Amino acid sequence: MRELIADLFVSLDGFASGASEAAFFGYFGLELGKWIGENLRKPQLLIMGRVTYQALSQFSPAGTDETSRRMSELPKLVFSKTLNGPLGWKNARVANGPLAEEIRSLKDEPGDPLRSIGSVSLVRSMIRSGLVDRLRLMVFPVILGDAGREAIFSDYSRTALELIATKVLDSRLMLLEYRPQQSTAL
Repeated sequence: MRELIADLFVSLDGFASGASEAAFFGYFGLELGKWIGENLRKPQLLIMGRVTYQALSQFSPAGTDETSRRMSELPKLVFSKTLNGPLGWKNARVANGPLAEEIRSLKDEPGDPLRSIGSVSLVRSMIRSGLVDRLRLMVFPVILGDAGREAIFSDYSRTALELIATKVLDSRLMLLEYRPQQSTAL
């Protein structure tokens, strides 16, 4: 069975972005860059929602850096009810069917691991459906408060998680890796 890993970048107070925030909340560093590169080099099928696809497809296809080239090379599956194929970004296709059915079918097929990057509402839906095998949160040392946008954990049901790994990057970022527990009832 293929594993599904969900990666989210988050402020300390749980936001995916903020008003007028720089990329990576302004905390990009050498170790974060290395982590991103290492994880992109692994075989995988990238899964994303429409918003993330539209944001990434604006700059990655034209980029000449290693990250942009690799993003274009990787197969990508975009979940959207409004986009139709073919998509303009190389190796990207649209999935219009029910999310849970599509993901379960993909997980049952042989192949590379599935990985979502960003796509806050997509990850929320996949966690609700019990599809995520690992949730990785890159926590940035900033509290956005009222400038925060895209609250990552709003509208979640209670979800029990088991911490399976931690790592400090650039002496300031925390990578927290969790496995959802089988039962959320205590």
